[in-house]
Amino acid sequence: MPTWTRAQLRHVRRLFRYDRQPAATVYESLGSDVFGAFEPGWLNLGYWDGPGDERESALAPRRMVEQVCAYVPPGGRVLDVGNGLGAQDVVIRELLRPDRLIAVNVSHFQLREGLSRLARARADPVTADATRLPIASGSMSAVISIEAAFHFSSRAAFFAEAHRVLRPDGRIALSDIVVRRRPRGLFEVLAGVWTLRFWGLRRASVATADEVAEQLTAAGFADVDARRCGEVVIDPALRLLSRRFAANSAAPRLHRWGARAMVAQWGYLRRRGVLDYVLLSARAS
Repeated sequence: MPTWTRAQLRHVRRLFRYDRQPAATVYESLGSDVFGAFEPGWLNLGYWDGPGDERESALAPRRMVEQVCAYVPPGGRVLDVGNGLGAQDVVIRELLRPDRLIAVNVSHFQLREGLSRLARARADPVTADATRLPIASGSMSAVISIEAAFHFSSRAAFFAEAHRVLRPDGRIALSDIVVRRRPRGLFEVLAGVWTLRFWGLRRASVATADEVAEQLTAAGFADVDARRCGEVVIDPALRLLSRRFAANSAAPRLHRWGARAMVAQWGYLRRRGVLDYVLLSARAS
């Protein structure tokens, strides 16, 4: 029977007090064999063609990478910011065939756990904060970020850094969790606060798709495109996760309780018209 790890206990303590890099704390707690992940090595919610069932669970996370990479021309030097456990880098390599691929993650733990995938992707791992990239100005052809920007301490600062490292006319493409509106009323606020605390997020993480697009424009990007797609990302993912967590009896009871509570809160916020998902792309001008 699995037991609580030190990293998970540290995560619980951080529900009440953030450290400097809360995302690193959260994902070290989740570990490399993430409870509820649709496939080993994958952390995104997936892009679904169907209602959300096990038959599609191995394909949906890859489809998300395909959706983001569709905005990026092949070749060149590609920077993947917030690369998770490296599974997406294998697909980025396959789809874009970059001259060089750099994978940035604030969590050294995740980079270490994903080393074998990074080797397959021929990606260079870099431990760094997305808002302070150790990358030369004007050196990259594309910046990709898949379901990570809401974790960054400042999207605006990340976009400014992305613009700095991109060549003229370079592309940024990302997927992001956003809101359609701010929570209002006691229950929506409580569900929102639970979500923020569990994932180590700050209030600045809460933004609409239009606000994120405006931040891209303010950072110097042009041709900003934002496509909301919560119905093919969040809705089917939550349906499958609900079934998985209800049926899983191998994990500790508190793990199952926490996971089911999280999915219930997300489902509530989604039904209330708060939570949404967006695909964005823009050109460095």
